[in-house]
Order: sequence, then structure tokens, then C-alpha cells
Amino acid sequence: MKKTAAIILSILFVFSFLACSKQGSEGEAPAEPAEPIRVAALAGPTGMGLAYMMKDMQDSYTVELFTAPDQVTAKVINGEVDIAAVPINLASVLYNKTEGKVSVIGVNTLGVLYILENGNTIGSIADLAGKKICSTGQGSTPEYILQYLLAANGLTDSVEVEFYADNSELIAKLADGSVQIALLPEPHVSIASAQSENIRVALKVNDLWNEQNDTQLVQGVYIVRNDFLEANKARVDAFLNDAQISATKVVSEEDAAAVIVAQGIIGKEPIAKKAIPNCNITLIKGEEMHKTVAAMLQVLFDANPKSIGGKMPLDDFYYVGDPS
Repeated sequence: MKKTAAIILSILFVFSFLACSKQGSEGEAPAEPAEPIRVAALAGPTGMGLAYMMKDMQDSYTVELFTAPDQVTAKVINGEVDIAAVPINLASVLYNKTEGKVSVIGVNTLGVLYILENGNTIGSIADLAGKKICSTGQGSTPEYILQYLLAANGLTDSVEVEFYADNSELIAKLADGSVQIALLPEPHVSIASAQSENIRVALKVNDLWNEQNDTQLVQGVYIVRNDFLEANKARVDAFLNDAQISATKVVSEEDAAAVIVAQGIIGKEPIAKKAIPNCNITLIKGEEMHKTVAAMLQVLFDANPKSIGGKMPLDDFYYVGDPS
């Protein structure tokens, strides 16, 4: 009897333990879902690559669009966004300004600049001698890239450059013949070309760049606040993978232009459709990103140290992430 009672008690104890374990497990509060990553981007090419992320991944990312780089800068410095798409030189400026509190994590846009002419006299960069180029982007990558190319071709003293604050004003003057030659980025190239049949792409800045360099012309990158990165490396790696998925769809899907317009990145679908192939939207990460961005920053530094914040970033500026 004693032996039987001991067995029964043992069985009861086991069942009681399992029941308590199950109850404790079921009673645990489920983990709170992570807040969406806050992403800032500029309307235009740097935002175009995120169009499908904005459409299909709203549970994971909140993407806010801005019209000027300084708006994004303020958001990053104030800690109001976690990841931002910015011009490459601004990424370095922010790194220097914040004493290393941001990192670059990926390239999102290669060259988007084109030299347009209202007419048919420009066939090579040498044909710019003695002429005036009107441009937007003073104090940012368009100015520094143009300065570099003019210097590399011995044209610094023979080409006049005039800057406009607004792309729309410059396009209007190009269309009415007040301006003959203009340096513009996409999608404004496509907008300008639609204004008049006399406006054409005379020179592709990518081609001019490749004649002088063995590194790619990088214009847009993703940066992250380092305090966010340190606490969320897996999520940052996931962002890069998702950004790559989105960018691939933008350059390959038939409905990409419609998605871009629906997300408020560009205003008109025909313009978006025409601009996509010329925007060189991409996603470069890891060691390739490190080498590509460092080489581009070196060119900008050599042309004008102030353009990247006065000094080259150190290696801690580059987050190469998960190499897989």
C-alpha cells in the first residue's frame, strides 16, 4: 500500500508541475511588437527606391518625405528619425558635425545629373568652353561634381556657372530660351524635356565622370543614428534587405511609376516612368559600399574639403553589417 501511495503521489506531483508550468507560460505577457523604424527621405530619386517599402511594409517602417536636405538633417540631429536617405556629402558633414554619431549603411542612388541644352551645339564637354551653365544644387553634390568635371577638363576658367535656387524656375527659363544650357537632376530632366521638343540631354554626367574616374558616381546614401544602430543591428540589416527588395521592384515592376506617384514621391506618372531608368536607383551595402563611398568622398574632398565637412570620415563611419 505504501509503495502504491508513493507512486500515486509521484504521478500527481508531475501532473501538478506540468500544469503550473503551462499556466505560467500562458500567463506571460506577449512581447510588445517593435515600433516601426522611422525613415526620412527626400522626394525624388532618394525616395523613389523606397516606394514599395512605403506601400507594402508599413508595419515595419514609417517613411516621411522632405523637400530639402536641411529638413532631414534637423530630424537626424534631434533624434526624430532612425535612418535617413541623404546626399553623400551631407552624410559626411553630419558625421563630422555630430563627432561620429552617424554611420553610412548603404548607397541608394548613383548619378542622376544631366546637362541639358535648348538647341544642338553641345556634343562633348569641350563644347562648353566659353558658355554659361545654369544649375541648381549650390553647396551640395551637383555643384561639387560640376566643379570637379570642369577642373578635370581644364574648363574652370572658361565656363561660367550660375546657380538657381529653384528647379522649376530654371526649367521655365530653359523652356523659353532664356537659358541655353542647364545642369539638372532627374526627375527634373524628364520634366524639362517634356516642356519643349528643343530641349535635349546633351551630356550624361555619369559618362563624363567615368572618363575621369574608376569609381562610381555616388549621389545618395542611407545613414543611421549610431545609438539606434547599436541597439538594433539586426533591424538595420533587415532594413537594408528590404530596401534592396524595394529598389529592385522600382526598376523592374511595370506599376513602379504608379506606386511612386501614389506615395507622393513624384507628382505625375509619365514623368516618373520616364525618369526611373535615368535615376540609377540601387542598393549597395557591405564592403562594396565602404569602398565606393570612401572613393567618392575622397574625390569630393580633393575638390573642396568643406563639401564633406572639412575632413575625411574615419573607418567607424562605415557600417558593413551582415555580409550575407
